[in-house]
Amino acid sequence: MPDKGPGAVPDEEKDRNFVTALARGLEILRCYRPGETNLSNLDLSERTGLPKPTVSRLTHTLCQLGYLVQDHQGGSYRLGVGVLQLGFGVLAGMDICDRASDVLRALRSGPNSYITVALGEAHRAEVVYVAVHRSRENVALTMHVGSRLPLFFSAIGRAILVGMSDQEREAAIDYARQDFGTPKAQLRDAIQAAKADFESRGYCAGYGLWRKDVNAIAAPVRSLDDGRIYGLNIGGPSFHVPPEQLERDYSKQLAEAARFLGLAPCVSTRDTRSRYGGTKAEEGNA
Repeated sequence: MPDKGPGAVPDEEKDRNFVTALARGLEILRCYRPGETNLSNLDLSERTGLPKPTVSRLTHTLCQLGYLVQDHQGGSYRLGVGVLQLGFGVLAGMDICDRASDVLRALRSGPNSYITVALGEAHRAEVVYVAVHRSRENVALTMHVGSRLPLFFSAIGRAILVGMSDQEREAAIDYARQDFGTPKAQLRDAIQAAKADFESRGYCAGYGLWRKDVNAIAAPVRSLDDGRIYGLNIGGPSFHVPPEQLERDYSKQLAEAARFLGLAPCVSTRDTRSRYGGTKAEEGNA
């Protein structure tokens, strides 16, 4: 049986409550990749696997609702402010992002000024950054809230996989096959590697895993507020952030911060800076 394409939706006979039209509209919004501004109906049709007439009806509806804006000269579409409102609504509902801000800042203010620290959550077969404190240097990773990384092939993604239940991991495998065509055996190998790495180190390492020029370590964070799984990531350019330093200077703080975020629903800024070595002077560099 062939794999379902990117626009595939569950069999309606298996889930009668599933609204296919809504799922297809959301698939259209998911087509936009980092750095892309405009996509045509043809682009969207090719990426979703949906017929062009169907895509045309969906883009028209999304424009009417404010989630897409049409360029009438070129006929292409860009994301509208309606999508931004949804994003802000998601972030506003994440109490952990408020708690994480001081923790990320303190970790970022450690001995290596090229370090970037981020908190991310899985969406299908990717990790979406929900909080970021970027390097104090100009030469750094261009990462921000909304940046996406591969779930199976990044340190933060593998940390999230470790924290998932077996059922959640199986769903992630299905998404990776649908969205990227990754062989199931390769995905299962990635999960086993993540588990073994975490069991031996207490965190997941990604030295050139996501990109050859990036080193990172990450740990899973389970929010006791709602049971959601996040990944806490510390990393930077490989030519400035060697694996030895991540393991020597940051691995213990990473593990402590992950436990802290998962267990402490409320903490003072002073306590956070004290625990992770940040100072008021360093805070001014944020």
